[in-house]
Amino acid sequence: MAPGEKIKAKIKKNLPVRGPQAPTIKDLMHWYCLNTNTHGCRRIVVSRGRLRRLLWILFTLTAVALIIWQCALLVFSFYTVSVSIKVHFQKLDFPAVTICNINPYKYSAVSDLLTDLDRETKQALQSLYGVNDFPEDTTQKRREARSIQSTWEGPPPRFLNLIPLLVFNENKKRKAMDFFTGRKRKISGKIIHKASNVMHVHESKKLVGFQLCSNDTSDCATYTFSSGINAIQEWYKLHYMNIMAQVPLEKKINMSYSAEELLVTCFFDGMSCDARNFTLFHHPMYGNCYTFNNRENATILSTSMGGSEYGLQVILYINEDEYNPFLVSSTGAKVLIHQQNEYPFIEDVGTEIETAMSTSIGMHLTESFKLSEPYSQCTEDGSDVPITNIYNAAYSLQICLYSCFQTKMVEKCGCAQYSQPLPPAANYCNYQQHPNWMYCYYQLYQAFVREELGCQSVCKQACSFKEWTLTTSLAQWPSEASEKWLLNVLTWDRGQQISKKLNKTDLAKLLIFYKDLNQRSIMESPANSIEMLLSNFGGQLGLWMSCSVVCVIEIIEVFFIDFFSIIARHQWQKAKDWWARRRAPPSPETHSSHQGQDNPALDTDDDLPTFTSAMRLPPAPEAPVPGTPPPRYNTLRLDSAFSSQLTDTQVTNES
Repeated sequence: MAPGEKIKAKIKKNLPVRGPQAPTIKDLMHWYCLNTNTHGCRRIVVSRGRLRRLLWILFTLTAVALIIWQCALLVFSFYTVSVSIKVHFQKLDFPAVTICNINPYKYSAVSDLLTDLDRETKQALQSLYGVNDFPEDTTQKRREARSIQSTWEGPPPRFLNLIPLLVFNENKKRKAMDFFTGRKRKISGKIIHKASNVMHVHESKKLVGFQLCSNDTSDCATYTFSSGINAIQEWYKLHYMNIMAQVPLEKKINMSYSAEELLVTCFFDGMSCDARNFTLFHHPMYGNCYTFNNRENATILSTSMGGSEYGLQVILYINEDEYNPFLVSSTGAKVLIHQQNEYPFIEDVGTEIETAMSTSIGMHLTESFKLSEPYSQCTEDGSDVPITNIYNAAYSLQICLYSCFQTKMVEKCGCAQYSQPLPPAANYCNYQQHPNWMYCYYQLYQAFVREELGCQSVCKQACSFKEWTLTTSLAQWPSEASEKWLLNVLTWDRGQQISKKLNKTDLAKLLIFYKDLNQRSIMESPANSIEMLLSNFGGQLGLWMSCSVVCVIEIIEVFFIDFFSIIARHQWQKAKDWWARRRAPPSPETHSSHQGQDNPALDTDDDLPTFTSAMRLPPAPEAPVPGTPPPRYNTLRLDSAFSSQLTDTQVTNES
């Protein structure tokens, strides 16, 4: 044997058979229970009696289960937050205020583009209600199953042929009558009903709607409304967006209201202001909007006092005569209070202002700070959200959702929806380039509402944001006593921008102010720290298992290192034995020409066994020869036999 092999054999011979390097898992567990500091495991091994051992097994397993349960509760509590609210008084920055006229464009400037659409809309309303002025009792004068083709004036309708208006009978929902031709047609595909959310109408057996189809007209969806007015307004809005999407931005800005036209008077913090303090913001559905105290200003304005006299006071010129009668059904303006770097979603969260009224809006500022992962799913700046921000503004949940929908719109429909900003290298939808964009848009919007596009699961809420709690109050304005002189003075001041005498229904007064300068901050902080979590872990381990950190390290060493090393060593030994058997030459006992069958000493030839080979034969399976038992050495001892004699002899000699 080589010297290296001798050293290896000696080391293996001297290795302990118990302890962390025990050859079997059973020996490892036995060694651990005898040497561990956890008393329960040791008592399982050293206890005498089966009942006592079973009780200690039960107690130990119960303690381990309680430790796991308590530690799991501690881990869950580690990811909870505590909310603290602080209220402090200080000088506050005034928010950005965006003001829009509800009517986006002056009707005199845009009427040339909408001539055909308005004419067809008037004919449809006349066919549905019977008259043009729509008094309260005209709903009983609807024409039953009568077409308007015979009374049509002018060129053939273009928009009614593109998206026909249909009248449905609730008893026969799969059959409808075409408004223009008067023909009855069978409706295929899905029918989606939208209840009235604009105005209350009496219950009717008839529904009004329109049908949208894909390019090959094989897949269609029909949208019905409980109110004919809602149906026609939705139908008009679709065509309106298609027309305005093809108008250049510069032309649309010129067709809308200028800041000098919209703003009659302006005061902030007791100081006069004018149109130069407002920044133009063009909204696709609201035209020219103007933002006060925008981020483009050199300095952000602040207020040092609370109350209506120290806020923003403006008088707005609404100009009701320029309203589009089919696009909007109310007069006034919309206002939105937001941060300087925030996009104004005026159509979603804007507050409407009535004409001939003074609207006072008192504000309370609340600033919120949330903890990001692992405490919540919020995002700091949206950089970890896989959605491209198409808005030129700071990240918000609403921006993420609209950006996701607009991106899906471009991917699925090939064009962008008109009411939202354009993604890079995209165009707004129109009939000429995308004939079926309306059908695609409605189908995609239904999928978005049902959360099938994945936008709601991807977008996250911002971790920090500001919000203003608004308290709105109204008062009639101007009063009867001051109406005459006030309107005359305003008309004289606005003589260059206004060509007619002002009426109180053309004006609206707006006051926005801080009710007080108390700012409320809502901040989240971890309910537990790492130090407290480790301390609680140690308390649970000491309470249930009298265990310390050293004991935990011992458990990790035994159950994770030694345990798997033993398994790996056994598997490696099996693999080595298998490989050795595979590389070894064939055994003589498995050869077909061997003689002697179970005799491993025989060679491959057929000769009889020699003496040398016979000496290596296994012994015959016979009864063992009894050996000579060892002598009983106790019988050979003579001490006990002669002990009495020796005693007597000693006595005699002494005497």
